[in-house]
Amino acid sequence: MATVTGYRRRARTIALQVLYEIDSVGHPAESTLERHLAEAGPATDTNQYARRLVEGVLGRKNEIDQRIAAAAPAWPLDQMAKIDKNVLRLAIFEILFNNTVPLKAAVNEAVELAKTFGSENSAKFVNGVLGSIIQQLDRQ
Repeated sequence: MATVTGYRRRARTIALQVLYEIDSVGHPAESTLERHLAEAGPATDTNQYARRLVEGVLGRKNEIDQRIAAAAPAWPLDQMAKIDKNVLRLAIFEILFNNTVPLKAAVNEAVELAKTFGSENSAKFVNGVLGSIIQQLDRQ
């Protein structure tokens, strides 16, 4: 059996790919998710967590996007790199709504996704935006 970290890392990658595809080409969410889960194979924990992430992000997308816009006012959402935006959406969902992942772990995982899938500056950008969101939480 995979470790919690291992299956969650794989689930985040799947969820990011699904969200990116939906955001980029507008494919229907459910069929896109089902296709990616089928391609991932029968890893139950991984698939369940990926589904929870995708459904959670899509269910709270407006609220999450408002948080991103407030934390990165110089980068309008429609001008932000789609991969960066979706990495942020995943991390913010995990930080604010999922509550099963320690805050630092969610940030570290987001930065790693940004390094893997984003541009040269993505990791720094993601880390900065998440840092602003966490500061806002601390003030509340």
